[in-house]
Amino acid sequence: MSNQQEEQDLQKFLRDVDEITNLIQGLNSTDPAVQEKAIADTEKRLSSVTEREEKECRHRVDRTLINTRPSAKDLPDQEGLTNPERFMAAVEKDAKERARRRAKNEALANALKEQGNDAFSKGDYAGAVQKYTEGLKKQKDMPALYTNRAQAYIKLQEYEKAVLDCEWALRCDEKDLKAFFHMGRAYLALKQYSKSRECYLKILEMDPDKEKLCKDCMNEVDLEEKRQCEEEKATKAFESGRSRAVSVTQLLQKLSRPNEDALFYVGGIQLLTDAIQDCTEQTLFRTNNGFSIINDNEVIRRALHPELKSAAEVELSLSLIPLWRAVCRGNEENQRLLLTHPYVNTQLPSLLLSEVSEIQEQCLALLSLYAQTEHGRSLLVRHLDLTKWLQTLVSFVNVFDGRASLAMDLLTNLTMEEKFKIQCRIKLSTGVLPLFAQLLNSFTTVNQTALVQCISVMGDLCSDTVIRMQMAESQESWQACLNLVSLPSHL
Repeated sequence: MSNQQEEQDLQKFLRDVDEITNLIQGLNSTDPAVQEKAIADTEKRLSSVTEREEKECRHRVDRTLINTRPSAKDLPDQEGLTNPERFMAAVEKDAKERARRRAKNEALANALKEQGNDAFSKGDYAGAVQKYTEGLKKQKDMPALYTNRAQAYIKLQEYEKAVLDCEWALRCDEKDLKAFFHMGRAYLALKQYSKSRECYLKILEMDPDKEKLCKDCMNEVDLEEKRQCEEEKATKAFESGRSRAVSVTQLLQKLSRPNEDALFYVGGIQLLTDAIQDCTEQTLFRTNNGFSIINDNEVIRRALHPELKSAAEVELSLSLIPLWRAVCRGNEENQRLLLTHPYVNTQLPSLLLSEVSEIQEQCLALLSLYAQTEHGRSLLVRHLDLTKWLQTLVSFVNVFDGRASLAMDLLTNLTMEEKFKIQCRIKLSTGVLPLFAQLLNSFTTVNQTALVQCISVMGDLCSDTVIRMQMAESQESWQACLNLVSLPSHL
């Protein structure tokens, strides 16, 4: 009931503002008929306000003698009501007083908003809600207080309240982009996907410059809806007794046993990899805690270390990476969960430096799977430190097996991401360009096919202004390029 009453109060307030604005415009009109009508309407409004205040007074005060015969001095100044100049002066005085009170309340509301923002930044979301609510008591038509409180409600997982606050903000300002943004997030959490998309489309309609933001948000909605559908489908497959679906859950139960011999896990992981053939098995792997079962196992974790100590650990590592590929192929949610796992996040890049070439090749194949899609590339850039990747991947030009082509393909795809180029700036002058010059000078002894791709990648990176300036200042690289073009054509 309190929310309904607040809404009624706000709507009445907004109607009063509109009515008074119209009256003032009429009183300022040069048309005598319009002015006369405005005066009559104003008298009528003042009379109604007086009557309402008298009624409220009678209700509030008991046993009080009401003077039904007011003296002449208590009566309104009739000349003031009929004289436009004097009436306008009275209205202006009243307007100034209202403006003064509003400015005071607005200052108090802004102060409370800042206190709420401070509480929000510290993770005190309940405290933030309290401050925003106090601010709204001072000024009901401040959209920022509603949208900020909605954001706090989202953090508290009170999504219905967040939607309601966004609706209030839009009543105050129908073009409030933050209100549509937070409403979209709240509807997503409520699994109301169509309504969530509508919010982002509304933002795009009002501000086309927000195209990337809206695209990312709607992609998130699509992925969440897809994830829910996948999980419902996988549950039905398991309940119906589908053989591979049942096998995945049974194998994960066996692999959850701790402190077994490394070869025990090798066999189980290989069987699990064979069982995962499509999205249903991938989803069951996820919903049955497959990532935690595999990646939190101490014996299996040792297989992710680049310096492996035994043949069994090498076998375990060589069985684990193909499992990840099977689990993540074409499955965006699984790709996200793998890269955000704390141990995998830190150890996966180090496998590129493994002493075992087969592990390097498997790791490159996994990373290339990510780099083939825009979503996968964004995950790599967002969750991994790629500052050393350019130098590491360029070094594979020295090898003559599948690692070289995988590394160059991976680089080619990563250069599509501007954030990857930004990270490449850090080690370019000190690590990458000296290595690149060395490879150019060793053209006859390196993998020439891979080197050609590498030159193309370096050219793509030059679309970044900072990288282009760094390369232009590298005399060593320029001299290596001149040496290369001066070689006989038959080489």
